Amino acid sequence: MPVLPPVPVTEQGLPGWLEPVARAARSVAPEQLSRFLPPETGGRQAAVLVLFGEGARGPELLLMERAGSLRSHAGQPSFPGGALDPEDGDPEDGGPLRAALREAEEETGLDPAGVQVFGVLPRLYIPVSAFVVTPVLGWWRSPSPFRAVDPAETARVFTVPVADLTDPAHRATAVHPSGFRGPAFAVESTLVWGFTAGVIDRILHFAGWERPWDREKSVPLDWRA
Repeated sequence: MPVLPPVPVTEQGLPGWLEPVARAARSVAPEQLSRFLPPETGGRQAAVLVLFGEGARGPELLLMERAGSLRSHAGQPSFPGGALDPEDGDPEDGGPLRAALREAEEETGLDPAGVQVFGVLPRLYIPVSAFVVTPVLGWWRSPSPFRAVDPAETARVFTVPVADLTDPAHRATAVHPSGFRGPAFAVESTLVWGFTAGVIDRILHFAGWERPWDREKSVPLDWRA
């Protein structure tokens, strides 16, 4: 396999408001992010791009919504991302960073050259799919157009202002019939829950952006979710 060029990871030139996120990424432990941690062996390596940009209403995050026709997690919002491919290289040596950028380009059409990777969170585990996921933190230094590249897979791609994510009125606890309970965000005409909401929740908390919200306010999910 040819030697792949490294993906630079740098905090140089970040806007001041992103510094708390970068600082948290340097020190946060896996168990501070999730109770689901990767097994010692096994699991399918994957990565997601947690991409921060600057929009008309200030800081924002890029999300996508899965197509409603998909057999699993239909209509569920998520970060761009997916499983590592052989072309991404060694999972222990830059593979997750390349996968996060590649998947983001394939799913949303953004230009990865405009994305500055500034941090990487610890790997987390999604038991239902056995994915071992690396959240890759990016700053959209040079924004480019985005869209749902494949409508069969993605219903839409959209941005969410961080101000909406921190607004207590938009926060609740999602309750699934399986017994799952976790943070949820009612934003942009959709409900963000599951792994994606969990990562967002922890970023808001450790960056010092979290505002007190009613954790007893619940949103029931059905078995199809």
